Amino acid sequence: MDMRALVVDPAAPGSLRLGTAPEPRPASGQVVLDVRHISLNRGEVAFAGRRPAGTVHGYDAAGVVVRAAADGTGPAVGARVAAFGTGAWAQRMAVDTTAVAEVPAEVGLADAAALPMAGITALRTLRSRPILGRRVLITGAAGGVGRYAVQLAALGGAHVIASVGSPARAAGLTGLGAHEVVVGLQGIDRPVDLILDTVGGPQLAAAWELLAPGGGVKNIGWASDEPAVFAPYSMFSIGPAKTMSTFGDVHEAGPDLATLLGFVAAGRLSPEVGWRGPWERVAEAARALLDRRIAGKAVLDVEPAAG
Repeated sequence: MDMRALVVDPAAPGSLRLGTAPEPRPASGQVVLDVRHISLNRGEVAFAGRRPAGTVHGYDAAGVVVRAAADGTGPAVGARVAAFGTGAWAQRMAVDTTAVAEVPAEVGLADAAALPMAGITALRTLRSRPILGRRVLITGAAGGVGRYAVQLAALGGAHVIASVGSPARAAGLTGLGAHEVVVGLQGIDRPVDLILDTVGGPQLAAAWELLAPGGGVKNIGWASDEPAVFAPYSMFSIGPAKTMSTFGDVHEAGPDLATLLGFVAAGRLSPEVGWRGPWERVAEAARALLDRRIAGKAVLDVEPAAG
């Protein structure tokens, strides 16, 4: 028996189309969700065509448990949950019980679907070092990860500098907690302690020059079409070591997803859904993401009448 799903098709716009796929076959430590909403991440859309044709794509979903895990772990049938796992963009999804979190009654499922990949990335990178009273630079701040990072860094007591690609992309960031909003790196005249970089390219090399001794760069995206070229000896620094590292740790996302949902329920974190529509409009949403015409997250409704 097949279900509807967004599958990889290199010939389709954005390399995605609404088609069919086999029903999921859960392992003993997985629940099955009746998926109500999914969210797209720009990187997923950009690289969809690199996956085998017919693959059910995506990682972010929210829905209702229709089959509990055979090993007795995780939420019961009927629970409203947000989930992070492969094959999320389908009518039904099998996902590890360690990668789901129950959605508080105060939070809609569409908002919950916007959280997993971008929210967990922002939360875990910021938690990698103390930020209270520190200067934190977030590049690509108008995007999905960026808008969560601005809010969470402000909640953590940081002085938040939000970098955007154009003045139009700056809208709303001060209200989310940014103390400074800059275009590119213009106007940053003091060193920063932590950089969450989603841009890459020449701007990453320039941002490195702004890093204070002992500071760190977390590479969590690469929107640029160009390489980052560092001048000779620019990586050398007297004093406490500067560091640059990648980030992609999304294992056992459930507890951190629960933290994010708690923030949303308490009114301390905005899901920042900048585009929403039925999943039949996936090509439109994908194009808007790739063209950077969406501030925040794009959410697609699998069953728009629900939650």
